[in-house]
This record gives sequence, C-alpha cells and structure tokens, in this order.
Amino acid sequence: MRGMNTTLAEVLDLSGNRPSLRDARAVRDHIEDIVRLAVFGTDEEKSLARYAIHAAAPQLGAVSSSIWGLYSARGRGEVGGFTAPAVNIRGMAFDMSRALFRAMKATNGAATIFELARSEMGYTYQEPAEIAAVVLAAAIAEGYEGPVFIQGDHFQANAKKFAADPESETKALEDLIRKAIAAQFYCIDIDASTLVDLSYEKVADQQAPNAKLTAHLTKLVRELQPEGVTISVGGEIGEVGKHNSTVEELTEYVEGFRRLVGPDEVGLAKVSVQTGTSHGGIPLPDGTIAKVAIDFETLRELSRVGREKYGMAGAVQHGASTLPDEMFHRFPEVETAEIHLATGFQNLIMDHPRFPQDLLNEMRAYADREFSDERKEGETDVQFFYKTRKKMWGPFKKQTWDLPKDLRDELGKELQAKFEFLIRQLKANDTRDMVLKYVDQKVVEVEPPVIG
Repeated sequence: MRGMNTTLAEVLDLSGNRPSLRDARAVRDHIEDIVRLAVFGTDEEKSLARYAIHAAAPQLGAVSSSIWGLYSARGRGEVGGFTAPAVNIRGMAFDMSRALFRAMKATNGAATIFELARSEMGYTYQEPAEIAAVVLAAAIAEGYEGPVFIQGDHFQANAKKFAADPESETKALEDLIRKAIAAQFYCIDIDASTLVDLSYEKVADQQAPNAKLTAHLTKLVRELQPEGVTISVGGEIGEVGKHNSTVEELTEYVEGFRRLVGPDEVGLAKVSVQTGTSHGGIPLPDGTIAKVAIDFETLRELSRVGREKYGMAGAVQHGASTLPDEMFHRFPEVETAEIHLATGFQNLIMDHPRFPQDLLNEMRAYADREFSDERKEGETDVQFFYKTRKKMWGPFKKQTWDLPKDLRDELGKELQAKFEFLIRQLKANDTRDMVLKYVDQKVVEVEPPVIG
C-alpha cells in the first residue's frame, strides 16, 4: 500500500481490504515501533498496529483473560490467603506495564491486574483500545506467557449528570462497556455507588439506585461477552473517601442486585468497599501524605460475608498505594480479595530526582492555567499540584513517553522493585500455578480493521 508504514507492511499482509497477521515473531521483534504507532500513529496506523498486537499476543502466549475462574474458586473456599494487586497504568504506560510484567515473572505471580478507570481514561488520553494494546505489547516485549487481566476500574456513574439526565449518563456507561469489551477488557468494575441515596432511612432504599444501575450494566456485559468468556464484574457499595462500609450495606446491595439480574445469572465477583482511605491520599501543606486508619476488621468481615453468603472472592480495597509499606501484609491476612494501586507509582516517577525539572515546570504551569478552578481556599501550591498532576499524563503523554532511555530504564527498575515488593507483601507471589489451574485462557479473535 502507498504510504504505509514499512514495519506494519512487514508484519501484516495488507493485500486485501482487511489485514491478516504474517508472523507473530516479527511483531515481537518490532514491538517498540509497533506500540508507538498504536499510540501516536495516524488513525489507520493506530488501528493496524493495535490489530497486529492483539493478533500476535496469544500466539506468543499472552492471552487477555477474565479472572472470574480464580475468584469463583476463592468464593468456593478452594483458594485464599492472597490479595490481587490491581495497578492503574496512568502514564509512561508501556514502560510501567513492562516493569509490572517483569515483576510478575520475577515473583512467579500471575494474580495481578492491569487497569484504568473511566476518569483516568479521560485525563490520561487513553481510550480502552489504546491501553489494552499497550499492555499486551508490554507482555510481548517481556516474553510474558499466561493470562493477562485487563480491567475497567471505576466505570463510574457521575451523580450530577445522572440526576440531570439518567438516560444519557447510562448510555455513556453502556458505550464505554462496549468499547472496553471490544478491546478485550474481560474484567469490569461497575461503580454506581455515587448514586447511593443516604436521605432514605432504610439501607435497602439507600442502595437501591446503586443495585439497579449495576444490574442493568451487568446484563449488558453478559450480552456482549465473547463466547467462552465469563467477564469478571465487580460492584461497589461505598464511595471511596466517605463513611466506612457495613455488612448491612453489602447484603442489601447484593440482594437487590440479585433480584434484578435473576438467581440463575452469573453474579458479582467482588465488591469494593470503603474502610478509611481516599484516592491518592490526603496531601498536607508540605506535600507529605496524611496518615490514615484502615479498618481491617471491616475488610475481614465484608470479605467473609461476600465469600460465605454470595460466593464472591471478597472485598476490594481502593486508594491504597500511598499507604506505608508496613501495612500491605495485613490485606491478605484479612482475606482482602483485591487492592487498587495508582498514585504511589505516579509519585515514584514525578518525584524522582532525575525527572526533568523543566518538564515539571511546564506541568505546573499547565495545571495553574487549566485547573485553577479546582484550587481550594488556603491550599498551598504543593497541595494543588499534588492533587492535579495526575491530569498531566494526557497533555504530556508524548514528552513522558520520550524521556531519555537511561532515565526510563532507571524508572523502570525502581517501578519493578516496588511492584515486586507489593506482590510479595500481598502474598500474590507464587500464584502462577493456581491461576493457570482456575483461569480459562480463551483466545478471542479480534476483528481486523477495514483498510482505507
């Protein structure tokens, strides 16, 4: 084809109106060029590069999969004693994903999840098709073989938009789910906890809007999931940063959900709860993070009820990456099913002494200019930038992708070391055999794009 990138022409047969894969090994040999096209290429280059990655990954042993089988086994009491780390891949996505795959290989730990939330997709400029391709490209680059869990985190209803126009907000979530499943996200967390209405006296009535929307979207997931794949769906009962969750909230939510989806349908794999944390931590005026008191007994009890009463893996902890290192071993001790980790890795990168100061200055100026309306009265510059710098990953995606190789390598090593530490603390190391036993690696063929 005229004007077609030579690398894509080498790995794909482009003679027809739809491409086909020539050689998966050639994709591996050129993976850095191909993943770059998947992120920064023209629209046609993006679609072809993403197709090449998705087509090659399972041939090379990396299969986008659902964690449902493992979580079901946990609900039956067949496995336990570990907490699955779910890492939000906000920025430097290829380097970060590669570091996580290296850590998984080094710890023999396969119960690890790559994820991105609805809000993060917006401010990091990473739609589902992009981040899924980047994660699978990282698996190819690191020679990782086994199931790859790609998760939609916090597919969250915006309470204000839902109140003003529930149909439009519901449709936006439906559209996001369609895009995610098409990109081979086979783990999806539906978060309608923002709709919980505490003005009602009865907990069942408070949780009813949450259960209703979660059930509606779960039905859509079941309609769209590929043949042979049971997508792992998570729910949420308490917005992170609000009051601690209770067993009554959990039971009323799940009972309401089950009435709506039907007793014979596949239910929820897990439920996210609130136990005292907040997303990103709470920055103090000097930039340090306020200490928090996590209610581990609440986590233990909610996880126990989830498993014993509803066959779920248990409770999910959010907002945990900025906690002190010495706290992480406690999550598997209380049988927490999953823990979500994001801001701590962002801090590792942006606070690194070698992270370019001129780039940080550009980011601060951008934050001051674009997000000034988010500054609260009395907030210091340090607090304001700490709170808003997560929104720099999108506008500065190319600059961070193109940091000097020696710096990216150094950051990658430090990220890997942190990932290895957390995997071991969470007892998710040496889980590979267990994961391979319970997780069905169903290869789903992706539809080739039409060549223009």
